[in-house]
Amino acid sequence: MPSDSNPQLVDVLVIGAGFSGIGLGIKLRKAGVESFVILERGADVGGTWRSNTYPGCACDVPSHLYSLSFEQNPGWSRMYPTQPELRDYLAGLADKHGLRSRMRFESEVVEAVFDAEAGRWAVRTRDGSSFDARVVVSGMGGLSRPKIPAFPGLERFRGPAFHSANWDHSFDMTGKRVAVVGTGASAIQFVPQIAPKVARLDLYQRTPPWILPKPDRPIRAWEQRLFRWLPGYGFALRNYLYWRQEILGVGYTLQPRFLKLAEKLALNYLREAVPDPELRAKLTPDYRIGCKRVLLTNDYLQAMSRPNLQVITQGVAAIGEHSVTATDGREREVDAIVFGTGFKTLDFTSPVRFVGSGGRELNEVWSGKPRAYFGVATAGFPNLFFITGPNSRVANNSIVFMIEVQIRYVVQCIRRILRGDARTLEVRREAQDAYNRALTRRARGTVFATGCRSWYLDENGESPVLWPGFSSEFWWKARSVRWRDFATG
Repeated sequence: MPSDSNPQLVDVLVIGAGFSGIGLGIKLRKAGVESFVILERGADVGGTWRSNTYPGCACDVPSHLYSLSFEQNPGWSRMYPTQPELRDYLAGLADKHGLRSRMRFESEVVEAVFDAEAGRWAVRTRDGSSFDARVVVSGMGGLSRPKIPAFPGLERFRGPAFHSANWDHSFDMTGKRVAVVGTGASAIQFVPQIAPKVARLDLYQRTPPWILPKPDRPIRAWEQRLFRWLPGYGFALRNYLYWRQEILGVGYTLQPRFLKLAEKLALNYLREAVPDPELRAKLTPDYRIGCKRVLLTNDYLQAMSRPNLQVITQGVAAIGEHSVTATDGREREVDAIVFGTGFKTLDFTSPVRFVGSGGRELNEVWSGKPRAYFGVATAGFPNLFFITGPNSRVANNSIVFMIEVQIRYVVQCIRRILRGDARTLEVRREAQDAYNRALTRRARGTVFATGCRSWYLDENGESPVLWPGFSSEFWWKARSVRWRDFATG
């Protein structure tokens, strides 16, 4: 790999051009920081909303909530945004704020090494370019690295086999026999889209998800005009949507029994959508609602009754050249396999080799148990910050809200460094440990600890992904930096 002997000097280097990178770029410019670069491994902005193009791809958070509060879009076409609209929204923000001149596309960061003597990060990309930065901010999203289990024989399969995040649009599924592995948030969107086209669809379901109807509809022209003419109307709607979601946090984080009503609504919806009791039994969850991600859809359950679709509750045991064999030994011939098997959500940084001040690699420090302080900083790695790092996602509200809170926090840290008040900032180990002990205690009373297998949880049943409280509580605690919890250099 070639190496650039003349690194580009910047104050701030940002990894990723999704919601986190774009939102941070906007706030850096507003704070008067102009020496920054945003490195994006893809060919354009948008993050997960650029790379995921599978049929039916959309968001399950309302449009006016799944957007930056300081960059509201009055022109949303639907109550819940589709992938193309979110991609265009983010691209429009990059253009509006002149961020493209700060961006380097197809620039995948592979290594960042901290020089303690200089107090700077040496960053290298896969193409050999190098950068010398005072601060590095990782905006790599948790839904950016697809996960395909190592099924025996997968490499021998001769047909198209791809993850939903890498959809093969060149493959025409019409009249084909297709196996879909996984029934998560992506599968419930693309399965109803492809089911009418294929000759047969084998749906391998490990655990049935809890499903509620999606209250989606087109936004009327007069409503869009109102959003444009009365900006306060949009903010009022956003606040209503936010607190409607936040109320659900009572059941998620304090009293899981309060989610009984949601379970009843979901079971009623299942009963209405799936008349066949045998099929309905296969699709009925046996765990508390909320323990795994609750899914919103208006057509997935209805698609389950199609004569060409079979729900298979046995797992995948092996894959042959033209077939999939379930754990009960039954082999089914297929022409293609689509994996809706999720993402490496517990693998926060492994695409990048971060080396801290003591020569320790972050992948080693976080091995098996990622820990950070407010999800933005970790001991031993000065001037390195994260957005959507460990324990900074919420299950009942918008991740964009959490991103905004962390952007504000990180900008406070960056401004102190660039002002010269501190050459380096590093969270104190004792502060980080105390913070994470409190998280662990709080998590024990949440719905996520009621017993299920979920991408929220690690092999020990703990969640390095979720904030175990209300998002408003996170905002309150992280509204300003408690400087005594940081060591300066």
